[in-house]
Amino acid sequence: MRFAYSIKQKMKIAILLFCIMACTILIRILEDKSVKNMNESFVSMYNDRLIPATDLYYMAEHIHAKSFLLEDALYADVFNGDSIGRQLDRHNAILDSLIQKYEKTFLVKQEKQGLNSLKNSILKSSEIEKSILQMVKQHSVAAGKALYHSRGRAIFRESTQKLTELIGIQTQVGQELIQDSEFMVSGSKIYSTMQVALAILIGILIVGIVFTSNVVNIRNDKFKLN
Repeated sequence: MRFAYSIKQKMKIAILLFCIMACTILIRILEDKSVKNMNESFVSMYNDRLIPATDLYYMAEHIHAKSFLLEDALYADVFNGDSIGRQLDRHNAILDSLIQKYEKTFLVKQEKQGLNSLKNSILKSSEIEKSILQMVKQHSVAAGKALYHSRGRAIFRESTQKLTELIGIQTQVGQELIQDSEFMVSGSKIYSTMQVALAILIGILIVGIVFTSNVVNIRNDKFKLN
């Protein structure tokens, strides 16, 4: 009878230990997945947010540089159309390169729409630049100034506005990534707490098993003496 009872108790303990082991393995898998997701989130934060934010800053610089370059040229004592055209082409080439680089990063739907709007606006500014240079060449600097004030400035302001909107979307997505990372960090803390709790439970079970074994041995010794 005692033997059967002992076997039954050992089976209960074995099943409980097996469940604890299974829980420990599951927690470990979830923790590894959480760490992997955090790593991917940090990599995305760098590759898809930090670097593109720098590129957007450079885009803004080149858009403003084109506007100032064209305006200064129109109000200079001597208008050098060929030199201005080459400088504008260089700025446009750099802008195209930055946009192509930005397109290769991870973009949400709003970012794609904002980037397309920015591309269209930069294309219009490039076309108006050529029209202004052509107007000066065929007519006069005064005609070029008139075209710049009537259409050029508005298009440059539009490009700047589209860029600002894109920066705002990019910042918003970056904040969402930070929130996701904070959630994953809190999840990792929970997994660690659960592992500690399971370790304590296993320790209590081991102490219980040792104590029970000692009680059984004492009883058996008394039984033999009797």
